[in-house]
Amino acid sequence: MEDLKKRKMEEMGNNDQLSTQEELRSLLDPLAKSQLVDLLSRLGSQYPSIAEEIKSIASSDPVHRKLFVRGLAWNTTSETLCAAFRMHGEIEEGAVIYDKATGKSRGYGFITYKHMESAHSALRAPSKLIDGRMAVCNLACEGLTGASTTPDLAQRKLYIGGLSPDVTSEMLLNYFGRHGEIEEGSVAYDKDTNESRGFGFVTYKTTEAAKKAIDDPQKILGGRTIIVKLADTHKGKPVQTQVPAAAVVPLAMPMAPGYPQLGKAHPSAAPAGYAYPQPVAPYQASSYSSPAAAPTPYPSQSTIAYASIAAKKDPQGIPPTTPMGMSGYPYYIGKQ
Repeated sequence: MEDLKKRKMEEMGNNDQLSTQEELRSLLDPLAKSQLVDLLSRLGSQYPSIAEEIKSIASSDPVHRKLFVRGLAWNTTSETLCAAFRMHGEIEEGAVIYDKATGKSRGYGFITYKHMESAHSALRAPSKLIDGRMAVCNLACEGLTGASTTPDLAQRKLYIGGLSPDVTSEMLLNYFGRHGEIEEGSVAYDKDTNESRGFGFVTYKTTEAAKKAIDDPQKILGGRTIIVKLADTHKGKPVQTQVPAAAVVPLAMPMAPGYPQLGKAHPSAAPAGYAYPQPVAPYQASSYSSPAAAPTPYPSQSTIAYASIAAKKDPQGIPPTTPMGMSGYPYYIGKQ
């Protein structure tokens, strides 16, 4: 009898728990994502068990454990890439991306940690010197919208020109590191020959450090005087100012019938067609008078009659003549 009562009490408790979960779901479902995030963060900070549950669910999703690494040297391999990031924790997967057609590195790769905490540790120091080149990492789900694409990037990224062929990326970073912390930087190398192209880029973490590098009067590296300026000014692209939308007043352009404007419906029911030949309106007689007849320059003269003369008909051929010989005697020709 007591077991039966106990079983009934447990069933009633389970039913109450199910009804409570359904009620909570119905209450949470209409809430926006920002409201749910705020609610769970407050609960997690108050109750450690909830915080552990949130971390466990988040760590199971690779989106919180996968890093995108860019700015790699052309000779960096998957092994050297993993070796540079292994200090933060156990790596589940790591690889450099290669071009399928040429088989050469594309200058970036991915690192997936086994635990989310390892990825967060690596993101605290996103810039890493790998094979003499400063590489930068961020969460793969952010793509290229990481820390280096902030609005002040144009004031932090410098173009370094006139470099000696002997200057390496490590020498470049050591030289400009005296002005401030560098986020990313390297010498530009040719993909095919792996030789220096005579210039490079350096991105500082602050605009103050970039300004110091530009204002530094001593710009000699590798025995040469180098050029230091903002990378955007090196491109030489004209800055286009955008006119605010409120200042632009759209004007309606009248269109002749039969010529509908592109992208807009013609106001008339159907465009007017044109038949050929087109009728032409006649000119009014009163508008154009006939020109006056030109005067006769010379007076007309009467015809003069002449008497008719009978024309003699010449005989045809040459008239016969009697052949004459010497001293008036006739000349005879004998028969042959």
